[in-house]
Amino acid sequence: MAKKCVLAYSGGLDTSVILGWLLDKGYEVHAVYVDLGQPCEDRDVIRKKAENIGAASIRFIDVKEELCRDFAFPILQWQAKYEGVYLLGTSIARPLISKKMLEVAKEVGATAYAHGATGKGNDQCRFQLAAEALRPDIEMIVPWRMEEFRKQFPGRTELIQYCEKNNIPVKASVSKPYSSDENCLHISYEAGKLEALDVNGLELVDFGMCVKPQAAPDEEEEVTIEFQSGVPVAVNNQRMSAYEVVAALNKIGGRNGVGVIDMVENRFVGMKSRGVYEAPGMTILYDAHRYVEQLTMERELMHLRDRLAPEVAELVYYGFWYSAKMDALLAFIKEAQKTVSGIVSLKLYKGNIILNSRSSANSLYDEGIATMEGSDAYNQDDATGFLRIQGLPYRVAGKVHPRN
Repeated sequence: MAKKCVLAYSGGLDTSVILGWLLDKGYEVHAVYVDLGQPCEDRDVIRKKAENIGAASIRFIDVKEELCRDFAFPILQWQAKYEGVYLLGTSIARPLISKKMLEVAKEVGATAYAHGATGKGNDQCRFQLAAEALRPDIEMIVPWRMEEFRKQFPGRTELIQYCEKNNIPVKASVSKPYSSDENCLHISYEAGKLEALDVNGLELVDFGMCVKPQAAPDEEEEVTIEFQSGVPVAVNNQRMSAYEVVAALNKIGGRNGVGVIDMVENRFVGMKSRGVYEAPGMTILYDAHRYVEQLTMERELMHLRDRLAPEVAELVYYGFWYSAKMDALLAFIKEAQKTVSGIVSLKLYKGNIILNSRSSANSLYDEGIATMEGSDAYNQDDATGFLRIQGLPYRVAGKVHPRN
C-alpha cells in the first residue's frame, strides 16, 4: 500500500515537479492549496495541473479571513517589523499553512508532509517548526534538502525539462529575472537578478499590487480607518471583515504606490539575502494603528510593547509561532490593546502616507494640560521638585566622580 503524504502545493514550478517526483517515488500524494488570497494566481489552472500530474486529491482551503484576523492583526497590534522594515507577510502565513496541512493529513490518514521550501531559506524553518509543534510525530519530506533530488534537479533548467518531458505546463522560464511569493498581505520578490545589489529592485520588479510611486496619481487620496481594541473594523465608514479591510486597503494603497521596500535582511539560517516587498494595505494599517495608539495607550505600556516588538518579529520570522513564549505575548497584546479604539484619516500621495486627523473616545490627550498657552491645569512650579528628585543620584555621583 502506498504511503500517504500531503503536499503544500502552489502550482508553481517547484511544487509541480515535486508532486510528480513524489508520485515517481510511490507516494499517494494529496495536494493542498492554502488560499491566502494570492492576487495573481489562477485557481482553476492550478487544480487542473494537479489533477493531470496525478494527485490523489487536490484541496483548496480558504483561510483569507483567518490569516488576517488571527495571524496578521495580532502582529499589527504589536507593531512588529523584522529588522525595523519588513512587515512579515510571508512569515505570518507559514504557521497557518502548516496548521491546515496537518488537518488534511489527519483527514486522509497521511503520515508525511512535503513542501517545496529550499534548505537555504527561512520557510523550511517556519513550515517544520510549526508542524512539529502541532504534530510531533509528523514526517517532513523536503526534497530540496535531499541529495537525490538535487542531483536530479540541480537547477531551474532541469526542473523545466522535467515539466516538458511530463507535459506539465508551467509559466517559469530559464531567464525569469526573480521569484515571487504572494498572499493577501504582501508579495515578496527575491533571487535571480535581485541578487545583484547594484540593480534597482523597485525598477526591476513588475509589482502585482502596487503601481510604482512615480506612476501614482498626482492628487492625494484620503482614506479613513476605524479601530476597535486595536483591530481595524471599517474603511471609509464602511464596516468590513478582517480580510475585506486588507483587500480594500490593498486597492487604495496599491494605486497610490504605498508600501514598496527594498532591503537586505538576515535570514534565520545565517546568510544575508536581498528582498523586494510590496504590502500596501498592511503598510497603511501600521501607520493608522500607531496614530490611534498615540492617543489611547499609556506611556509605560506603549514603551514596554515597543521594547518587546522586536522579540515578536523575530519569533514570527524564525518560525516559532506555536511556542509558549508566543502564546504569552499574544495574550499580553490582546490585553494591552483594549483601549486602542478610534478613527484615523490619512492622505496618500505617491507612496507617502500623510496624517490628516485622528480622534478617539479613549483619548488621553488633554489640550488643557498640553497647551503652551496659559492654563491652570498644570502647575509648572511642580516641575522643580520633580526634577530635584530625579536629579538626586546624579548630583551625588557628580560629587564623587566629577566628569571632565
